[in-house]
This record gives sequence, structure tokens and C-alpha cells, in this order.
Amino acid sequence: MQLGIQKSFDIGDGRTITLETGKLAKQADGSVVVRMGNTMLLATVVSAPDAKPGVDFMPLTVDYREMFASAGRIPGNFFKREAKPADLEILTSRLVDRAMRPLFPDDYHADTQILIYLISSDRAMLPDCLAGFAASAAIAVSDIPFNGPISEVRVGRINGQFVINPTIEQMAQSDIDMIIGANEKDIVMVEGEMKEISEADMVKAIKFAHDAIRVQIGAIKELAAAVGKTEKRQYSHETHNEDLRAKVKAACYDKAYAVAMQGNPNKSARKEGFKAVFKEFWESLPEEERTPENESLAKVYYHDVEKEAVRRMILDERRRLDGRGLADIRPIWSEVDYLPMAHGSAIFTRGETQSLTTVTLGTKDDQQMIDTAVIQEDARFMLHYNFPPFSTGEAKPMRGTGRREIGHGNLALRALTNILPEDNPYTIRIVSDILESNGSSSMATVCAGTLALMDCGVKIKNPVSGIAMGLITDAAGKYAVLSDILGDEDHLGDMDFKVCGTVNGITAVQMDLKVDGLPYEVMEQALEQAKQGRQHILGEMMKTISEPRAELKAHAPRLVQIIIPREFIGAVIGPGGKIIQEIQRETNTIISITEVGETGVVDIASADKDSIDRALARVKGIVTVPEVGTVYEGKVKSIMPFGAFVEFLPGKDGLLHISEVDWKRLESMDGVLKEGDMIQVKLVEVDPKTGKFRLSRKVLMPKPEGYVERPQGGNNNRGPRQPRPQQENKSQE
Repeated sequence: MQLGIQKSFDIGDGRTITLETGKLAKQADGSVVVRMGNTMLLATVVSAPDAKPGVDFMPLTVDYREMFASAGRIPGNFFKREAKPADLEILTSRLVDRAMRPLFPDDYHADTQILIYLISSDRAMLPDCLAGFAASAAIAVSDIPFNGPISEVRVGRINGQFVINPTIEQMAQSDIDMIIGANEKDIVMVEGEMKEISEADMVKAIKFAHDAIRVQIGAIKELAAAVGKTEKRQYSHETHNEDLRAKVKAACYDKAYAVAMQGNPNKSARKEGFKAVFKEFWESLPEEERTPENESLAKVYYHDVEKEAVRRMILDERRRLDGRGLADIRPIWSEVDYLPMAHGSAIFTRGETQSLTTVTLGTKDDQQMIDTAVIQEDARFMLHYNFPPFSTGEAKPMRGTGRREIGHGNLALRALTNILPEDNPYTIRIVSDILESNGSSSMATVCAGTLALMDCGVKIKNPVSGIAMGLITDAAGKYAVLSDILGDEDHLGDMDFKVCGTVNGITAVQMDLKVDGLPYEVMEQALEQAKQGRQHILGEMMKTISEPRAELKAHAPRLVQIIIPREFIGAVIGPGGKIIQEIQRETNTIISITEVGETGVVDIASADKDSIDRALARVKGIVTVPEVGTVYEGKVKSIMPFGAFVEFLPGKDGLLHISEVDWKRLESMDGVLKEGDMIQVKLVEVDPKTGKFRLSRKVLMPKPEGYVERPQGGNNNRGPRQPRPQQENKSQE
């Protein structure tokens, strides 16, 4: 391998991508550095010389990692080093894996590891759109067999114009965010979210992306040619018994076909039917042929027979394993408000797939901090998907959240993100627990999530439903597009194409293929069939609840938001947080303040409206500028010989002089007022020099009849003049 071989090309808008190999990581089977602007990724691939004994699948591992140094940052965790992969890194790893895994030879079973490192980031663009391109280039410059190359790009649409690999700033204005993977001929992977776009617009976006991908594949081929890795390694990873293969097919094909034709909607019953066919065959063999080695091979051959029988039945009979037609949807039932103490809850069941989903409302303090090398933000919307083993009737250890759960949860989150209200003040967490699974559990999560949001009272823009589409093809070009696929149809089929959307358009998609690619005409049919299925599912959902509840549940937190001038943020918080903590304690509320530009956004949350009103009044009092002539409800804070200090607004005290307490003359304050009394006072003056407040109580009282105002400068607190008593008439004594 030569040192530092490079290939550069323009992506069509003046920006350049450069591929380089032969400088870094030369002991890997293949390594490439991809650079776009100041963003650089290092991709390496290593594959073991041979397969491990007994391995009959492709043991591929793909890991994408972001180095914090790439963005000039030190990790914020306790250990100050990169820890376990973040969700965003796992999602990027899955994007690469899903596009590349189907293109390795079916009989190649050597341990293969693809590692992609973000080694430099200008933080202007998301680097995930370059990860698949880098990985494919690394394999191209190695001797590892691969039916590629492929590449991936991000496509956005800003002001009606499609853009390849847009910047983060551009993406804020885009109504499409899709990653598309493809080879030169066909699309192999799609993932993304949209703002209710049409099926036609989605196909246009994919075609636009495909044109850019072909340019990148051309660059990969030129780089591989310059390196000279045209010969791929020889391998032999499978040993077969062709006589046994022929026996299995001859004895089992027709019986497996008959089981498939039964159209049994029960997954367990179908499974037992197929197992019985193999058991009958195996027990029919002579004792000397029933060796452990032959049993393993026979199971592999029978799986192929079962797969062929099911696929042939679907293509020829145009019917499904559970008896449905190609476009039929399984029976649906749903229920909301199932969990009395959840803020919102729903059960969505479609066939043998069931999701129990909850919605929980929180405040700003409940936001999730996202801290990666490229992105630092607070997430106010979270969706977590859980797939316990009992959902498929299995007993397996639970060892934390898996990559599949993260991926499925992210798809459902993207489907629902753009239908949340734009003025939503809450942090929202949706949790989907899959209680039964037989295909399309992520789409059940989307439907259950929509129902739970409406049950909660979140004013979503439009309800969302989701459907998983499948595909069966043969070598002659015959194909069948399947709506609402079963788990078996996903496993035995060629495509898993999930489409989510509202009555107005698509909000999220995810497509995985097990064949080399998907022609556009098949994709268009699948999208149209998916649209019809989505509308049917949405109609069934609306029978349960058709619009968001008018009010939140009684125990759900109410949240009121008030905007205050930035200079008052400190006054609301108080020294060491004293004031805000006091308000929260006395009103039983949760208060958070965020500085936004020249303002402060104050969120006040409580399940009790009266508590919110009291806290709101306290905050308003702190930020209110006192106005002379205004009457306030004040609290006597302290009594002095010359009057009382009254808190007429939170944190604002004024002097109520003894002469302003009453119209009659008071010699002292004893017994007149006491600390804690609530009284009405009027602000009569603000000292222009000291800013001190002078209050009056007597001006709010009726003036006594006959009251005579004393001259200025005299004591005007002597009360009304009393008539002088008449002298006694001594002559009458």
C-alpha cells in the first residue's frame, strides 16, 4: 500500500470531500480518513483470517465513536475520558451496520469489525452522514469480500430546495432529515424524520440523494483502483452434505408449504406446525444418520426449505401465513386511561403485538442533558422503548438497554417529534413496554404513544400511526408487497420498511433490506400501500380517542410560564436561592428559571391550581415596579415606635408612619397593629434619592366628619377638632 493516496471530489455545491488511505492505521485490513471541511473521520476494518467453528452467520460489529478532543473538549464525566457509547453514537453505528450487513456474501462468517472514529469536528455539521461512506471506503481498500461499495448521505430540504449533507444551521430550517444508503443501482437503507411530507416528495428526496451517492461510490472505486486491492481473499466457511440437503427438501417442502397454507393466525401454533414437519423427517432417518453434525446441517437445510415454501406460497397464492391478503391489516384494539396514576396511558394491540405506553409530564428540571463531542443540548422530549423477553415467550437475562431498543425507540420518537405543540412548556417522557411481539412493535409504540399523548391532554397537531411493510421477491422479478408484516415475514422476507405519518403526510421512515437493493417502482408501491394501511390504523385508533383531552388529569402537573425582564432574575432567585426556595416551600410548587436573551423564562409547576396562582403572584410581586397611587395588600413585617414596616410586594417594604395609620391621633403603636397582619395600603411616595417607599393606610379610610387639616409643618395627626365644653351657668346652681 502506498503512503498517503488521496482522492477528492466536489459534492455539487462547492464543498469538497477528500478520501485518504495509507497514512494512518496501516495494520488494519483497510483504513481510510474522510475529510469534509474541518470534519474528519477515521474508518478501519479488520476481518479474521477464517471463521470460528460452528458459526453460520455474519459476525459483524460496527462501532462509531466520537472523540471529545475532535471538538476541542474534555469529557464532562467524572473520569474525564470517553465512556460507554452515547445513544447518538449507537444510532450512527446502526445506520452503517444496516446498510452494509446485507452486502457481505451469505457464506462469509469470519469475525469482522468496523470502527469509525470522529477525529476532528468543526461542529458545523453532523458527521453521521459520512460514517457509512468512510466504512465502505475502508472495505474497498482491503481484501475483504463485499458486494459494494455503498455510501450514505443526509438530505434536507430548505425552502423547497434539496441539500446534500446540510449544516446544523441549515437543518434547523429543513422539513426533511433523512440518511439514505445505496449502491450504484439500488437503495439499501433509509432512515429519517419529516414534517408531514407527501410520498412523492419523499421519493424525490431519495432520488436526489442517490445521485450524490453515485458520485461518492465513483470516488471509492477510484481510490481502491489506486491502492490496487482488486483481488479479494479466498475463503471457505461452510461444509455441506448435499445428499442430506436433497433429502430434507424432498421430504419437507410440500409439508412445510401445507403448514404455511393453513393460514393460522396464532404464531405458536404455526411454529409447532413447522417444527413437527422437521421432527417427522428427522425421526424417519436411520439411526446411523442421526448424528449431531447431521442434525445441525439438517436444521439449516430445513430453515431454507421453510423459507422457500413460505415465500413461494406468498408469491403464488397472494396470501399470508396468518391467512390475510397482501394489504390486509391485523385486528386492532386499543384502550386509554388504563393506568389511573399515569399522566397519560394507552394500550395498543395489533394482532399478537401489544404495547403498554405511558406519558409523564415534567418541568425544565427533568430535561435530559445531551453531551457529546458535537452536540450539547437539553432534550425536552424523550421516548424509551423496552422489549422484555416475555413478550416473545422467552426467558432470557436482561442486561440493560440493547442497541435494538435504542434504535426502535428513536424511530418512534422521530415519528412523534414534529406533531408536538410548538408552545409546549413541558418536558415529556413516553415509555413503551412491549408486552407481546409478533412484528411491528416499534409501529405499535408510535400508535400507543399517540393515544397516550391525547389521553394526557397534550395538544398534538395531528395523530400519528405507523405500519411496517414487507417484501417478497424471486429471481424472475416477481414480487409481493406486504402490509403490517408478522415477525416471521420480517425474518423470511426481503424488506422491513416502516412508515409513520398523519393524515397530512409522512413524519418518519426506516427501511432495511436483505437483498441488494430496492427498485424505485417497488418503493413507490410500498409507500402507497403503506399510506392506505396507515389511514386504516388511524381510523381504528380514533374510535378509542379522537382528540386530546381538554384538561390534564387531576394529578398531572400544571405548568404556567411567565416572562420577566432579565434584571429581575436575581431578585426572584434571591441570595443563595433563598427567595425561590421560600416560594416553592410555601406554595408547594416547582419553579425553574431560564435566561433567554434579555428575558427570564419562569416555569411554575404544581398539580394544584391554587398553589400555582399563589406562586405566580409572588413572582409577579417581585418583578412588579411599584407605582405611586396604587393600592396593595401588605403584610406587617415589624412594629416600630414611629410606625410599621409593611411588605406591600414580595421583597419590597415601605414605611407606614404612625401619622398615616389612622385619621385620629395615635400616641403609640401599642395595640394598633401586630406583626403578620394583612392590611391594605396605598403607595403615596417614592423618595427620589433613596428609593424608599412611603405608605398610607388612613387615605383608604373614610375621613371623619369635621376633620380639620392642620397647617403644613404642624402636627396634622391630632384628629378632628372637638367642640369646647360650655361653661356651667352658676346662676342656675
